[in-house]
Amino acid sequence: MEEFYQAIEKAIRGAGYASPVDGEEIYNEICDEIEDKEPGAYIFMSKKTDNTFFEYKIQIFEDQFNLSAIDIHTPDQVYHVDFD
Repeated sequence: MEEFYQAIEKAIRGAGYASPVDGEEIYNEICDEIEDKEPGAYIFMSKKTDNTFFEYKIQIFEDQFNLSAIDIHTPDQVYHVDFD
């Protein structure tokens, strides 16, 4: 799983977002949000600071999920990270 967490972090940094991110924290947050959800496409938002939030685009299947994109909204810019 550590490689998966690092891949999330690397993709976010590759999109130009310079603030610290934790791939494991992001993964766990998504898992908490999707628990007991029906299969389908979802958008989850997570407020990180007073002026920054992450928008997760997720496809939920019966026994797994696909994180297709993250949009990081800051006061200055929106960083788009595509995982598909």
